[in-house]
Amino acid sequence: MEDHGQFVFEQYIGDLPFFDDETFIDAIKEVVINYKIDIIYPAMDALIATFKQNEERLGCLVVGSDASIAQLCLSKSQTYERLKNYIPTPKVYPSIEDIDTYPVFLKPDIGYGSRGVKKAHSAEEINNHQKQFGNLIISEFLPGKEYTVDCFSDIKGDLLFSGWRERSRIVNGISVHTKTNPPAERFDSIAREINQQLQLKGAWFFQVKENKQGELVLLEVACRLGGSSSVYRQKGINFAYLSLYTCLGMPVSLLENDYQVEMDRALDAKYKANIEFNTAYFDFDDTILLGDKINIEVIAVIHKFLNENKRIVLITRHLKDIQHSLHSLRIVALFDEIIHLSKGEKKSDYIREKDSIFIDDSFAERQEVYSIHKIPVFSPDMLQIFN
Repeated sequence: MEDHGQFVFEQYIGDLPFFDDETFIDAIKEVVINYKIDIIYPAMDALIATFKQNEERLGCLVVGSDASIAQLCLSKSQTYERLKNYIPTPKVYPSIEDIDTYPVFLKPDIGYGSRGVKKAHSAEEINNHQKQFGNLIISEFLPGKEYTVDCFSDIKGDLLFSGWRERSRIVNGISVHTKTNPPAERFDSIAREINQQLQLKGAWFFQVKENKQGELVLLEVACRLGGSSSVYRQKGINFAYLSLYTCLGMPVSLLENDYQVEMDRALDAKYKANIEFNTAYFDFDDTILLGDKINIEVIAVIHKFLNENKRIVLITRHLKDIQHSLHSLRIVALFDEIIHLSKGEKKSDYIREKDSIFIDDSFAERQEVYSIHKIPVFSPDMLQIFN
């Protein structure tokens, strides 16, 4: 099945079987051989366990903790059983009859995000939910704040980093607003205990939530990057790179900048379009220049075009000396040709190539160029199509 990767990666391999298909490992092994792959970096919990269990068969390295630990962390109930004597874990009810207080929290033993989770206030709610999602863990409801603690352990199993962040806004089980914080012993002590008991390697994280007394209680441990752990990349902690070095058996050290970072995530779109061109005509005022500032998004697209060996032409009625303006902005060298029009001259008269595109903030200019040349025309806010 095809997915979003085809919009992101130049070398995309689609139509592979699902990880639980009996042909999956053979299909991946064929990809490893054909593309001469040395290392696989799985990004989902189930894939980490599957790849680590088949590492030798695949004939390449797999980034992640040992197969037994990856398999353990797949199951919340097994994780709780392994760690219950060392850190606070939630009270789990074996059956509905064992519940002594409501509400309770329902969640799949193996799962991710918010799939199948529910706060239930009665046995009837539990039964109805289980009819839809099957047998679920029934645990105590934790009413307090929820946190993720991003961690890194080196090749020797030493915990080199743990950083906590509140999951202050969550969408579909994903933390979309979070921020870094100064170290706090209440989180660090749990990180050290989990690391000692499980001996994790590379990047990993755990999630905790406060109970009624404000005590931190474990929700899960995962042998991978946290979904919003990139907030720590902005402080200098590159979990992905560190994990890769660890997989290769190399010693590492960390450098964390002394400031805090806040992050908010939103849906990002990628586009594909069957546009072929060799020359791009760009307007200047209100396209490249916004007031007295450069439109950095447009400049980024120009540099992308330059990397693709496109010809870049500036076409403008700029009222000042255009060379002086470009020099003052330090962008004069971006253009293969600069066309400075006089008042009343039409931009369409200066567009010569049929395999070209035209970028201008003015609808009237775009409409006029399109009516004459029938080439693709874009306002600056449309340029995401080229990202």
